[in-house]
Amino acid sequence: MLLPWENLCRASRRAVREEAGVIDERSTDLEECDCAPSERERRTLWPNNPGMVTRRSALALGVLGVAALGVAAAPRIPAAYAADYPSWDDVQKAKSNESAKKAEISRIETLIQNLKVASAQAQAAAEKAGDEYYEAQQAYLDAARRADDLQNQADKQAATAKDAADKAGRVAAQLYRKGGDSASLELFLSGSAANADDLLARLGTMDKLLDANQAVYAEAVSARDSAQSLSDQAKEQREERDKLQKIAEQKMVAAQQAADAAEAAVAAQDSHLDDLEAQLSALHDTTAKTVVKYQEGVEARRKAEEARKRREAEERRKAAAAAAAAAKKNQSSSSGGGSSASAGGSSSGWCRPNGGWQSSGYGPRTVQCGNGYCASGFHEGVDLADSCSSNIYAAHSGTVVYAGYNGGYGYYVKIDHGGGIATGYGHIRQGGIFVRYGQHVSMGQVIASEGNTGNSFGCHLHFEVYVNGGTTNPIPFMAKRGISV
Repeated sequence: MLLPWENLCRASRRAVREEAGVIDERSTDLEECDCAPSERERRTLWPNNPGMVTRRSALALGVLGVAALGVAAAPRIPAAYAADYPSWDDVQKAKSNESAKKAEISRIETLIQNLKVASAQAQAAAEKAGDEYYEAQQAYLDAARRADDLQNQADKQAATAKDAADKAGRVAAQLYRKGGDSASLELFLSGSAANADDLLARLGTMDKLLDANQAVYAEAVSARDSAQSLSDQAKEQREERDKLQKIAEQKMVAAQQAADAAEAAVAAQDSHLDDLEAQLSALHDTTAKTVVKYQEGVEARRKAEEARKRREAEERRKAAAAAAAAAKKNQSSSSGGGSSASAGGSSSGWCRPNGGWQSSGYGPRTVQCGNGYCASGFHEGVDLADSCSSNIYAAHSGTVVYAGYNGGYGYYVKIDHGGGIATGYGHIRQGGIFVRYGQHVSMGQVIASEGNTGNSFGCHLHFEVYVNGGTTNPIPFMAKRGISV
């Protein structure tokens, strides 16, 4: 038995199709209007009761399931992506019948609206997921840094405790090397004192040594207790760090899925919007201009866009070839040093990720505000400022593990190089990511172009190096590999 809103949906869709003259008597399933789950969805999700669950309740259950798991699933592709788009023959036939033309106009207007809404919603979802990933990532990096700081403090206190204990031991050995209080008294009272003043001086010396030993002992105990306390705090902070790392990894997966969904939405819009808008114009047009003319206009724009993309791809190919040649030249040179102004590599297999000058280093910095946000108090990477849209190169070969929007980093790429080493590239211009998730890239390959997205005060590359998840200073890291940044 169908629910009332399902009957209404089917009846409405059927009426439109009848008016357009495209009704098929065999097409009576609710799937025509996207009101119910497909047969495959019914069999997969509700094998025991496939007939009574609507797509609306399926979506609600999906949302609850994601919330329960705490991990965002890939966004469901809206029906507009897989819609039954009209052909130019459909448009030509509809023009000859006023009723059919109205129905086709309504249909195309709905498809255009659905495409635009789906694209906007998918991009908004990707931005939201990217913001959440960024916040989780920063929380993890902060926790990792605190854990390291606490452990360093604990290690210093442990060293202080050891030094104090050694000092106390040396004083004790000096005082009691003959063993016991009687021996120490013999040390001071042996022989005849010249006078009372001499004896008192000896006794005073012994008291001072005893006091000194007690002070050194107290210092050793205090340092030991402090080291233990800091070690306990460091252990707790590492546990918090590990928890936050898992959350950040989950957010990264969710953000990548959202980015992929947004890309699919934009691709669907790009693929169909020109056709649909031209078809709509053709249906509205009452002049002698033929449908073929509109179709030719769409095809001309499509060819021009394809030519533009080919030119950009060729430019990236040439840039990558130049970078590879520079890397090969550096590898064969005796110096083995890197370049400070190009993507030239070294014999280590690493290269400079951008040709810009270093505008900001790694570590604590003064917080600056502007454009509605403030810079962080700790800079997790180095900034290399070149001209807008300049090339960004993969610093080392590896696999792309993230490519998309990432909150304060703007558009961002992360490459896993294996062995716990990864690199990150932030503030890429919108539309300037040239690689995809899961793609293998080579050292010196052009992966993106420089931009000003995210929390940025001007075009530059924010370059990060990760070791076992946390960031490290890219300057000495790259220097050990023969590259100056």
